[in-house]
Order: sequence, then C-alpha cells, then structure tokens
Amino acid sequence: MARIKKGDTVMVIAGRDKGTSGEVLSVDIKSNKATVQGVRVQTKHQKPSMANPQGGIVKREASVDMSNLQPIDPATNKPTRVKSKTLADGTKVRVAKSGEQLDK
Repeated sequence: MARIKKGDTVMVIAGRDKGTSGEVLSVDIKSNKATVQGVRVQTKHQKPSMANPQGGIVKREASVDMSNLQPIDPATNKPTRVKSKTLADGTKVRVAKSGEQLDK
C-alpha cells in the first residue's frame, strides 16, 4: 500500500525546502518521486511556440523524492508515520500514528 497518494497534504522533512508543506499533485511509483504544490519551484525559460507565442519565464514544481516527505496527521497537524489497517468489512486503509484515518 502506498504511503503517499495524490491529494494528500505532506511536509518536506529533508532537503532545501525542509519544513514546507503542500498538497501532492502527482506521484510516480517507478521513480519513487512526488510533485508537491509550492515545493521545489524551478524557473524554466520557455521558447516561443504556437501554443505559447509570447514565451518567457515559467515557474513550475519539480519532483521530490518520497523519502523526504511525510503525510500530515489530521489530528495533530504534524508530520506522521503511516501504517495500514484492515477494517471489519475487509478494506485496507492508511492510518496515522495517532490512530486517525488518512483515507476518506
């Protein structure tokens, strides 16, 4: 079961953007990276094209290794570790260390 999913609110625990948090925009399981809103923002010089005739400088988020991210616990609003739990009806859900359920 994935520790971090699209739509989760996570905090960066290591690297240049340590301490910042944001929503996960996309997750790449193969390369073990995630793109987080407002984290690791890079500037890209865009050449004029048919789609973007003006060109210019564009800011966009780059991917971050998932080992540097931790989900935020809804109960305490702090980064937490995640474990999985099987409910009575047989569905698997992600649970924070405090016992709060992360999956809706």
